[in-house]
Amino acid sequence: MPDIPARQALKYALMRGALDLIAFSGARRVYPSAAGRGVIFTLHHVRPARGSAYDPNALLSVTPEFLAVAIEASLEAGYVPVAVEDLPKLLAEPCDKRRFVSFTLDDGYRNNGEYAAPVFRKYGVPYTIFITAGFVERTRSLWWETAALLTANEDCLTFDFGAGPETLETKTVAQKRAVFDRFAAFIQTADEDMAVARLDELAERSGIDPLGITAELTMDARELRELAKDPLVRFGAHTLTHVNLRRVGGPRLEEELQLSAEAVEGYVGRYPSAFAYPYGFAAAVGEREIEAAASAGFAIAVTTQPGVLGPDTLNRPTGVGRVSLNGHFQKKRYVDSLLSGLAFKLI
Repeated sequence: MPDIPARQALKYALMRGALDLIAFSGARRVYPSAAGRGVIFTLHHVRPARGSAYDPNALLSVTPEFLAVAIEASLEAGYVPVAVEDLPKLLAEPCDKRRFVSFTLDDGYRNNGEYAAPVFRKYGVPYTIFITAGFVERTRSLWWETAALLTANEDCLTFDFGAGPETLETKTVAQKRAVFDRFAAFIQTADEDMAVARLDELAERSGIDPLGITAELTMDARELRELAKDPLVRFGAHTLTHVNLRRVGGPRLEEELQLSAEAVEGYVGRYPSAFAYPYGFAAAVGEREIEAAASAGFAIAVTTQPGVLGPDTLNRPTGVGRVSLNGHFQKKRYVDSLLSGLAFKLI
């Protein structure tokens, strides 16, 4: 089983307990209104299980089999699959009381086309892939993948987090994860462009090509054009550089929104009406960013802050929450509990 630090393991244990309580208690049938009008699911990697003892990004990866389970659970519960871009119009229909489910995938990983697309086609379910132009152009590294490979490969690293060079022991799984977490904290607290560049430099000194990782894992423009032939797929914007938008200035915020949308249109021939905020948690999305996405013309913009679709969705269509299909929670009963909406009242 992939490594999970003690604090996170406790958090996941509590989450599993809450999800199991909902699943086994029948509370979903008692409080059907908690499900709201539906849910938007977030995915990243969809690929076969790897079974690594050390995988700090395991939460971002689900198997094709589990994706099928999630779709089947949604259909069995009576949810209508729709593209996320269509939700504002559908939810505005006063006579339409249906519950909807939308499947979204962030970052444009190659396995989305290889493994996820066939599953969506099997069930006739639409899906939206959010594209980061810097990944397509191979000008921006996926720092979390770089950090995972770097800490996996090395037993000792030297890095300056801002107070001078430090020696970092990475012999054990626990040490590797601790250093990975320090890199992640550094990216999120220092100037992100500088921090990513510094991590890339360290990786290069260890014989790792960060942009090579990007090229290996994400689709290029040719692959996007090919996938765009699938009538079920839609594409949304996900910035130019996958930067935390809450930590950049106004001009760059506008560029990351507008130019990424133009880039997506160039790749697939259709201007996107949906946007996904990088990271998506509260420290990465504020009112300024929500207003900027609306000003940029997006019909809907999604965070990663959990919640079901409800009355507030139409009031703030560029600040809509999503529900993560977490790689550590790949069971049908967990999907059932997430669909119920009750999990967000307990967790």
